[in-house]
Amino acid sequence: MPVVIRNARCFVAGFSASADAVRKAIAPTGLQPMILNPRSLDPRRFLQPRTMAMLVFVQYIDGDLGPYHEFGVCFLVNDPDQPQATPLQSIRSLAKSDARALIHHLPVDGDFTLAAGRGIWGFPKTIAEFDVDHDSSRKHGAVRQDGHEIVDLTLAPGIPVPDQGGEATLQAYSYLDGVTRRTPWRLTETSGVRTRIGGAKLTLGSHPIADELRTLDLSKHALMTSSVGKLQMEFQDATVLSPSKV
Repeated sequence: MPVVIRNARCFVAGFSASADAVRKAIAPTGLQPMILNPRSLDPRRFLQPRTMAMLVFVQYIDGDLGPYHEFGVCFLVNDPDQPQATPLQSIRSLAKSDARALIHHLPVDGDFTLAAGRGIWGFPKTIAEFDVDHDSSRKHGAVRQDGHEIVDLTLAPGIPVPDQGGEATLQAYSYLDGVTRRTPWRLTETSGVRTRIGGAKLTLGSHPIADELRTLDLSKHALMTSSVGKLQMEFQDATVLSPSKV
C-alpha cells in the first residue's frame, strides 16, 4: 500500500435523486446522504429532500491492479462524525473539495481487480461486460451483466477547465458483507478536464441495478457532466468503521 494508478481516464454524470429513496437504498451502511436543497428541511415546503447520484465510467490504463474498465454508482454522503449536516454545510464541504462518496455498485471487467477490490477495500465489485468510448468528443459507455443491460450513457462535449495544481484527498466509502469501510483516495494529478451543465443522455436497462436506479427518482437531466483525460491517484488502506461511527 498504497495502490498506485499511474494513468486512468473517466467521465461522469451527476443527477439529482430523492434523498429519501437513497437513504433507504443505503440504509445497511449506516451512512446518510448529503442533502443539497435547503428548503427541503422544512416539511411544510413542497420541495422534497434531494441528493446527488453519480454514474461514472473509468478506464484504468496503467496501475498496480492492471488495465480494466469500471462503472460506478456513487452517492454523496455526510461525514459519519457529522451525519446530520445541513445543506449549507454540505455545500461548503463540496466547495472545499472535501467530498465523501459511497461506492454503491462497482461492476468491472477484470478478475484480479475484482479480487483485490473486494478483499482489500470492501468495494462491491462484480464482473460485467463493457462497451466504452473515451476517445471521441462525445463520451459513451454501456455496461451489461448476466445478459441484461445496466445503463447506456452518452455525454456531450464539455468546456475545457484549466488544470489545477496540487493534490486532493477524497474519502471513498464501501459496504460489503455487513461491513462499512472508509478508504482515502488521493488524486495526485488530473488533466484534460472538460465539464458542463447537463449534457447527458441516460438509458436504463433491465438489470436489477437499473431497476434500483429507477426507484431513486433521478432528475430528467443531469445536473453536471465531466470528463478527465488523465488521472493519477493512490488508494490507501481501508478503515473499518465502528457502529458508533455509522
